[in-house]
Amino acid sequence: MKINIKGLEDERFERPLRLIANLFFEETEIFINKQAEVGAELTVSFVLKQGDSIYAEANLEDAEGKAATAALEADFPAGDAEKIQFKALKNAISQVYLTVLQQYSGITQKWGILTGIRPTKLLHRKVQEGVAKETAHKQLKEEYLITDEKIDLMQEIVEKQLAAVPDLYSLQKEVSIYIGIPFCPTKCAYCTFPAYAINRRKGSVDSFLGGLHYEMRHVGQWLKERGVKITTVYYGGGTPTSITAEEMDMLYEEMYTSFPDVEKIREITVEAGRPDTISVDKLNVLKKWNIDRISINPQSYIQETLNAIGRHHTVEETIDKFKLAREMEMNNINMDLIIGLPGEGVSEFKHTLNETEKLMPESLTVHTLSFKRASEMTKNRDRYKVADRSEAEKMMQLAEEWTKEHNYSPYYLYRQKNILGNLENVGYALPNQESIYNIMIMEELQTIIGLGCGAASKFIHPFTGEITHFANPKDPKSYNDSFEEYTTKKITILDELFKKESSQANK
Repeated sequence: MKINIKGLEDERFERPLRLIANLFFEETEIFINKQAEVGAELTVSFVLKQGDSIYAEANLEDAEGKAATAALEADFPAGDAEKIQFKALKNAISQVYLTVLQQYSGITQKWGILTGIRPTKLLHRKVQEGVAKETAHKQLKEEYLITDEKIDLMQEIVEKQLAAVPDLYSLQKEVSIYIGIPFCPTKCAYCTFPAYAINRRKGSVDSFLGGLHYEMRHVGQWLKERGVKITTVYYGGGTPTSITAEEMDMLYEEMYTSFPDVEKIREITVEAGRPDTISVDKLNVLKKWNIDRISINPQSYIQETLNAIGRHHTVEETIDKFKLAREMEMNNINMDLIIGLPGEGVSEFKHTLNETEKLMPESLTVHTLSFKRASEMTKNRDRYKVADRSEAEKMMQLAEEWTKEHNYSPYYLYRQKNILGNLENVGYALPNQESIYNIMIMEELQTIIGLGCGAASKFIHPFTGEITHFANPKDPKSYNDSFEEYTTKKITILDELFKKESSQANK
């Protein structure tokens, strides 16, 4: 979809307008004023007036003459910083733009103008500022055009998070650790994580694990010297159980040796998402090191779907490995399901929920399929028939009803670009089984240090909330060549971050 934009001079509006258009159309291109594209399907003309208030008007017309119009008047923060003024202007433009696109398409965007990943952060911020619940809800509705349905979902999740982690707002002086293992049995068609088929990669695995142990030792030493506690540890990937039981054993031994007070860490999770990587020996290693929170991810209980997306395990194997884990006292198991996988609709998703009911994991994350730019599925999209917006919404409704009926509550959510139906991914849990790490990574209230190939760190200033991003190399060879350098850089950032904290505290 090509859209000509008239009446706006500032090129900074191109990205937010494109992201909002992408909620309605695929592969949108936005052309502002002089860049006007001949043959564009839509033209949206803006009228803006600024004074004591902002008046914003949008008029849409397509090539056949179909039209829509919207206008609003909003407060203008006169005299405030240019950044705040631009934000107010962008918000007004986004609202009228969204409104005319809704009128034109007949599609209501329940998340309003929001295109970001973490909407619940907005409500957390208002809670921290002491804004009353009713006022906060009114502000979210007015500022972002979020529907009551989604605001209620946000409220339920925020309350559940604060019940699960009562000191959520005061954990800035602690850190969590993410450890990335970049290997899988095969790569799924929808995946863009740094994951490499482990077969015939023994040399790469050995070199990678050597680098990972190095990172764990040096970061652990820094944490011990500074007296910094660890809240959670999360082994992700890839599939961390792709490596051998002996390699897992040495890795967890390194964790206990290098990290401070491992016995006091609130939660340690190991993704065992691919059932074909789970064995008695590996479960015994997990038990040895007191790790009982794992993921076993069916994604679907339709064998044809698993074959189509490149998951080389059977439905029966998922069930058998889940039962094996239960027998071996894994008492906190998460399972992931995906709405909208190729060839699946409401009836197939009902079957998956019915099969899930027979196992009843402690937590369940319901993802909505997202066409990630670098995935095999996106590159060959014509080969994969997926559900339309209406059917995706029905499947999400089924998930909401099923989880409520079975005593699961939503406790975290996030959204992605190009997600089917502009929906969301929601984590549900039985009472007192919420993943603390999932809460920490989504709400960005605490530094998370990423170790391993492709692991991303988020260093969060404990007073300003400013976020510094830092990522390790995604491919094993680059990681193996540079892990010492990247470890040093991370420790330098930590030194600066905690130095700032100390100086601020002294003030």
